[in-house]
Amino acid sequence: MTEMLDKLRQGVTTPCYVIDEEKLRKNLEILRGVQERTGAKILLAQKAFSCYHLYPMIGEYLAGTACSGLYEAKLGYEEMGRENHVFSAAYREAEIDEIISYCGHIIFNSFSQLDRYRDRVLAAGKKIGLRVNPECSTQEGHEIYDPCSPVSRLGITRRNFRADDLRGVTGLHFHTLCEQNSDDLEKTLDAVEEKFGEFLSDMEWINFGGGHHITREDYDIPRLESCIRRMQEKYGLEVYLEPGEAIALNAGYLVTEVLDLTENDMPIAILDTSAACHMPDVLEMPYRPPLFGAGEEGEKKYSYRLGSQTCLAGDMIGVYSFDEPLSIGDRLVFGDMAIYSMVKNNTFNGMPLPSILLLRSDGSIEMLKEFGYENFRTRL
Repeated sequence: MTEMLDKLRQGVTTPCYVIDEEKLRKNLEILRGVQERTGAKILLAQKAFSCYHLYPMIGEYLAGTACSGLYEAKLGYEEMGRENHVFSAAYREAEIDEIISYCGHIIFNSFSQLDRYRDRVLAAGKKIGLRVNPECSTQEGHEIYDPCSPVSRLGITRRNFRADDLRGVTGLHFHTLCEQNSDDLEKTLDAVEEKFGEFLSDMEWINFGGGHHITREDYDIPRLESCIRRMQEKYGLEVYLEPGEAIALNAGYLVTEVLDLTENDMPIAILDTSAACHMPDVLEMPYRPPLFGAGEEGEKKYSYRLGSQTCLAGDMIGVYSFDEPLSIGDRLVFGDMAIYSMVKNNTFNGMPLPSILLLRSDGSIEMLKEFGYENFRTRL
């Protein structure tokens, strides 16, 4: 690890994301094991990780991709070319036919959308699903990511489910989890069965959605596999899962440089990266990203608040402590930066987009993508 971190600190131009091929492959091996033992199919949820340069490798392990709209549907179709499932809260008339051409499973969020587009999907020979809302919240403190929160717009509740309007519907989809373990999936399945169990025997497949932290060290994989078999054996369903984070969990880094050191009640380090621009979940979730070689505030001798170049006063990454004082020009390496970073970044304040690099299993570093002024200019 030390050798790898030294290579990242010395051998790259900052800011940059670095995807760790070896760690990505280890995650994929865990997921493939679940597929092989249960017969379930796991899809890459592209909303978390869309670095298509790695799709050929991911396609060696997983069944395909899950999409949220036209662009992801086209990307999954072109770059992985395996199963392609799509869900959107609503589809645009101008895009639906192209989406259907790319995807084998089209999942609707309402009966209004189903009635509007059903015949086109059936005429194309594709499968129709409905997203249901089991109204079973298992999250605490993250309402922004809870599809079962009050007045959620995602999924059809039981009182709005039209049992007499299921022509052509072959599967049900739910997505209620966010970075959670399989005990919460088990609770959710209880709610799904309670509210929608009467329809499951007439279906061909069920999609457990995402939010399953399957590759996390403490994740209960046997319980997950028991949940999968429960749906297979009780209802004869083909089971899909579409995790995003689990595919690239802890498989990426963000390398940044200290540009300046200031002080206001405590030492502050200004970095050439930004929470708002390069890792938005730090502010949205919010959470404190891991930083190699650093500790909690006060844990080590020297504590600093780490912030950005931008004009946003709250663009702060957090407070970290170090064994030695920081100096201008020091390189810092944040962990778990492959997910919800590249897919959500932006150029607010004219901040450059970080380059994307691949740390190969043999230790070499490959440039996948560089960005410059034109990328900022053409987005406006």
